[in-house]
Amino acid sequence: MEFRRIGGLPPYVFTIIDGLKQQARREGRDVVDLGFGNPDIPSPDVAVAKLAEAAHNPRNHRYSSSRGLPRLRQAVARRYAEQFGVALDPETQVISTIGAKEGFSHLMWVLLQPGDAALVPQPSYPIHIWGPYLAGGDVRQVAMGAPDAADPFLHGRAYVDNVMAQWEHGWPRPRVVVLSFPHNPTGAVVEADDLQRLVDWARDKDVVLVHDFAYADVAFDGWRPPSILACDGGTDVAVELYSMTKSFSMAGWRVAFLCGRADVVAALAKLKSYLDYGSFQPVQIAATVTLTDAGEYPQHVSDVYRARRDALCDGLARIGWDVPRPRGSMFVWAPVPPAYRDEGSVAFATRLVTDCDVAVSPGVGFGPDGDGHVRFALIENEHRIGQAVRQLRKGLPLLGG
Repeated sequence: MEFRRIGGLPPYVFTIIDGLKQQARREGRDVVDLGFGNPDIPSPDVAVAKLAEAAHNPRNHRYSSSRGLPRLRQAVARRYAEQFGVALDPETQVISTIGAKEGFSHLMWVLLQPGDAALVPQPSYPIHIWGPYLAGGDVRQVAMGAPDAADPFLHGRAYVDNVMAQWEHGWPRPRVVVLSFPHNPTGAVVEADDLQRLVDWARDKDVVLVHDFAYADVAFDGWRPPSILACDGGTDVAVELYSMTKSFSMAGWRVAFLCGRADVVAALAKLKSYLDYGSFQPVQIAATVTLTDAGEYPQHVSDVYRARRDALCDGLARIGWDVPRPRGSMFVWAPVPPAYRDEGSVAFATRLVTDCDVAVSPGVGFGPDGDGHVRFALIENEHRIGQAVRQLRKGLPLLGG
């Protein structure tokens, strides 16, 4: 049988490294896993306690609402007002999704059909490429580039400029632009002024902006990521995916929200009413209490990732591997050292597992522009990161050469 919808999906290159990691561990080797971005920081205590309490109430075992409980949507609107200065109507401008990937994928279904085009970053978090593709859209990738140490906002600004330029030269004109700052995998960041330029442009061109704000609260060195909805006219042209996965370290809970432009939110709500009944109601109740009572937890999460970022970047610099220090996200995007660059990112990542017992993600898994880089996920503590650096120094004799 031909499976037409998924036939064009390429092999998932991350499974190559994962397989090598699993084999090494079966052999008794201690692999430091900095590959898959799976948060290890515990979820807030209040979330766990409320989940357990709510799960004991049989009334919460019934179907819930695909839009999300009213109090949960109200809590999201309050957080947006307090953190980003954005006024949202929880009835018309907020909907709960079963994680950001589900929300994004189904959003593409309501925004795109065969013949429609979307502009997405290159390199990119894979679902940003394959979500529009699975909806039948024409995916056109726009260069993002790597962060610049001298100007951390350079590549966010460049992405905005490149989107505007590429839109003019494509046909049919793209109707959706995907962006995500802080950016996964590169860690690139953007200034509010550049988001405002994009909002003004989108209003003129009748384009829907989709901002994946997964790392809204994971930022360092005094910088705070701007919400695109805070721009003048932002809620007229943009929607934003806000997730509790990274901010509150609640990855397995699958709690996220689509916020912003009311007709787009309503369109997703209509589709989801056919597809699901929302997440387990105790999860929604626990998320509501967490947003209300644990609003400072994201700062704790950021502090942990900042310390790990510094441990990794400082350690790599000491052994001759200089990498940009990201201002946000839970990743470090590292150029393959010159002596190994001709290998490509898959072969180099393979070398790191086999010769160094360190697992990372090959950059090509995020698109062709990612080749020549590997991505470190900050999912191990500082002691383990130090161990990884020592193993890299031992296993890469040409490092720094």
